[in-house]
Amino acid sequence: MDRRRFVSSALGMAGAWAVAPSLFAQLEGVPSSLPPHSLLEMDADAYWAEMRKQFLIPPDMIYLNNGTVGSSPAPVLRAVFQGYEEAEKLSQKDPEDYPIWGYAAWNEFRDPLAAFVGCTRDELALLRNATEANSYIANGIDLKAGDEVLMTDQEHPGGEQPWQLRAKRYGVVLKKVALPKPVENSAQVLNLFNDAIGPRTRVLFFSHITTVTGVVLPAKELCALARSKGILSAVDGAHVPGMMQLDVHDLGCDLYSASPHKWLQAPKGSGFLYIRDEVIDRIWGTVVTEGWDDTQIRAERFQRIGSSNVPVLWGLRASIELANSIGMTSIEGRHRKMADYLLSEMIKRGATSWTSPDPALRCGIVTVNVPPVQRMELEHWMWSTHKIRIRGGEPSKLRLSAPYYLQKKDVDRFLEKYDEFKKAKGIA
Repeated sequence: MDRRRFVSSALGMAGAWAVAPSLFAQLEGVPSSLPPHSLLEMDADAYWAEMRKQFLIPPDMIYLNNGTVGSSPAPVLRAVFQGYEEAEKLSQKDPEDYPIWGYAAWNEFRDPLAAFVGCTRDELALLRNATEANSYIANGIDLKAGDEVLMTDQEHPGGEQPWQLRAKRYGVVLKKVALPKPVENSAQVLNLFNDAIGPRTRVLFFSHITTVTGVVLPAKELCALARSKGILSAVDGAHVPGMMQLDVHDLGCDLYSASPHKWLQAPKGSGFLYIRDEVIDRIWGTVVTEGWDDTQIRAERFQRIGSSNVPVLWGLRASIELANSIGMTSIEGRHRKMADYLLSEMIKRGATSWTSPDPALRCGIVTVNVPPVQRMELEHWMWSTHKIRIRGGEPSKLRLSAPYYLQKKDVDRFLEKYDEFKKAKGIA
């Protein structure tokens, strides 16, 4: 590139930066306070419309894919920036303390999370996502060649593949329960698992909410079934925190993994692993450094992974504070209401539900099958033409998420464009 072209290009880039508002400038435009909780009681739709303003998602965009990743709202982003500001000063009081420290208890972050998910701080390890937590689970349990792990056929690769590695390397056997589409009721799931348990079954691994259809499985009953047979229960809860109320002690599971960046809208790269205290000493570490064999620090030893992004934990804590300030009862109720409306409208349009006809077995995700509509063609058209983000699977599955800030008018706009797409394709 010659000098004239370089200068022209540089000036063009500078101009673009001058026109495009920075992230900090966008945050300045977000209301500095949340809508009063009294508004939620008086006019719920107005309350959620005000909450929508806390997100940097452009006003003309409709986002229906929290099942993959959520957008972090302004209070969470501000907390992350505050964490970086504190970290980068390098002025910690303790001369042995550093902002990258991966050898800390992080109780200031574990305590609010423990209260939020219903356990003790010593049963929690702060990790980066559910996949990492599932890898700890799959690699950490003592199993012999021929021992069986029973799971569903709707597991996310981040849940299944750690077990596939274990099977290929050590001869552990994976068995799958084929879940109906849709799951009709809890008894159907319990019977399928009970019938599949054999004398070599050592672990029940299943998603609390499956990534394939969004069905909410009867986790408490499945964990009780496992316990009654002396089998460990490990639950992939990637979708649960922030979508619906969670109490891992009440569930009775032995292990629980999660990715709060989805429905709790925590920063990307925040996750956790819960290990029931009675089981902690039975789990081996996967990523290890100083303290890996110190059983006195309980689950903390699984979060000692070396240099870590501590400001992300500031954001995780803020996301918990935000959810608590709104109230998980209200959030879960909103998720169910909007998802039910979306599901009923899609069924009116000829879609087949793949989630569940039982309202107790669905929450914030609706999965429908819409042949002959081609999912990828619809997905690209929705985004490129109308700024509507959806997700699904081949050939005709749509997985639609309904985050609490979603408005009825947003759902109606998606439905209108869906009808428009079908008409243009000549689909009745």
